[in-house]
Amino acid sequence: MSTTIPERPDRTAPPRLTDYDRERAEFRLEVPERFNPVIDIVEEWAAERPDDLALVSLDGAGATVAEQTVADVARESRRVARALLDLGVRPGERVFVMLPRVPAWYAAMLGAIRIGAVAAPAPNLLTPRDIAYRIRSAEAAAAITDAAGADKVDAIDEELPTLRHRVALGAAGRPGWLDLDGIAEAAGDGEAPASPTAREDPILLFFTSGTVSYAKMVIQPAAYGLGHVPTARFWHDLRPGDRHWTVSDTGWAKAAWGGLFGQWHERATVVQVALGKPEADTILDIIGRGDVTSFCAPPTLYRLLVQADFSKHDLAGLRHCTSAGEPLNPEVIRAWAEGTGGLTVYDGYGQSETTLVVANYRAVPVRPGSMGRPVPGWDVEVVTEDGERAPDDTVGNIAIRYGERRPVGLFDGYAGDDEANAKAFRDGWYYTGDKAWRDGDGYLWFEGRDDDVITSSAYRIGPFEVESALVEHPAVLEAAVVGKDDPARTQIVTAFVVLAAGHAPSEDLASELQRHTRELTAPYKYPREVHFVDELPKTVSGKIRRSELRTRLRGG
Repeated sequence: MSTTIPERPDRTAPPRLTDYDRERAEFRLEVPERFNPVIDIVEEWAAERPDDLALVSLDGAGATVAEQTVADVARESRRVARALLDLGVRPGERVFVMLPRVPAWYAAMLGAIRIGAVAAPAPNLLTPRDIAYRIRSAEAAAAITDAAGADKVDAIDEELPTLRHRVALGAAGRPGWLDLDGIAEAAGDGEAPASPTAREDPILLFFTSGTVSYAKMVIQPAAYGLGHVPTARFWHDLRPGDRHWTVSDTGWAKAAWGGLFGQWHERATVVQVALGKPEADTILDIIGRGDVTSFCAPPTLYRLLVQADFSKHDLAGLRHCTSAGEPLNPEVIRAWAEGTGGLTVYDGYGQSETTLVVANYRAVPVRPGSMGRPVPGWDVEVVTEDGERAPDDTVGNIAIRYGERRPVGLFDGYAGDDEANAKAFRDGWYYTGDKAWRDGDGYLWFEGRDDDVITSSAYRIGPFEVESALVEHPAVLEAAVVGKDDPARTQIVTAFVVLAAGHAPSEDLASELQRHTRELTAPYKYPREVHFVDELPKTVSGKIRRSELRTRLRGG
């Protein structure tokens, strides 16, 4: 096996982005009319250098599970693609994928995209209720999961009329399920469509949290496969032979940010680790022993890591570090640099609806606490509600200009949600729903969400889902959920509950409501605090004033 990874990368090597202003003016992504990222990135690389290392899969302790060349990855994607075609899955149909950080996740995702189907990744912590909502909403034709996920699907007590095929890793002999390895082996490395997608055809479906409804569906087209080239090239600063590890569950768009297409386009190796509960020493040990040269993690994880004893770990091979999810504290940036021998953490910003759109780069001086400056290829501004450019040092809406030349990586809209689309796309701008201000040198500084979405340990949680679970308990008359500031998790989910007649507040009832919520929603969504109140503050039209509840939590 040949790879170009150096034993000790040169930390003084020039950055990939050398002249920010020139790149901002000149950078363009040209996507061919017929484009499929599996064929035009993965298969093309495999044809050029089949023995290059593309994917390293490690277990939670850092032991190697599999090392796959780009030829291996391409072959496994073709086998799953052929198997899906044999089952009758067709271009445009949705394939629900809920697998942990194992090689099969890539085979399933790439196999679906390879035939023009729409891969819909899902977090492994979803409950049967969550899974049913997503399969129904996406009208998924197939579900691919593991044994634990199959148990959850089997526990769904409602009809899933579009779901024709149930496929699971290790499902041999399981009633009603096909075994993923079995059908892939039977299909073999056969032919699949040579040009299955146009650049505008859908290939990915992400679910993103909302405030007044269940998760919205974000559709990304085939061109999205090139949209993360700036992510990998300018932000991750990758070059051939680098080993990049983004810490993320496979169900989030962040997994695509750090492990689908952009890194491979730059001919870097992707590292995935089946982490359990994050432990600082384990993560730092994996970085060293796994030859990780580029590392990306949410701020909550960096806050954990800087508490460790760096002297116990060999991080000399680590060259570049990035973070996204929410702003990273300047003190953490300083502590990380001290512990790693001078490495800076470069913040970045984007959404499921976009690729990376604002970032810090090696070629541009970092202002700790700032989101950075717009990514080449993106016109990002701070604007007023009327779409006018806000003055410097004035909080406004983070917005992205779109027009005839739509930025590669900007989604086409929320599927089946005209109201959300009308709110998001106005006057030639896509309003992200986030607030920021711009300083006199063009750096953006994050101010907060424009809505009530909660950010907790890098998870984005819509209050509506948690409130809906709470009110299903017979003791709950009304419920409102907000985020409470927390130094470790950024925010914690906090519930305000009005009890139904015949029920009284108690610690036991609070614990019961927490257990109840965990059973109906993913565990990371349950309220860490429950406050019993006589009534909820509301507007004259009856909407809950969550801002007033957040003020109460701050002691205002």
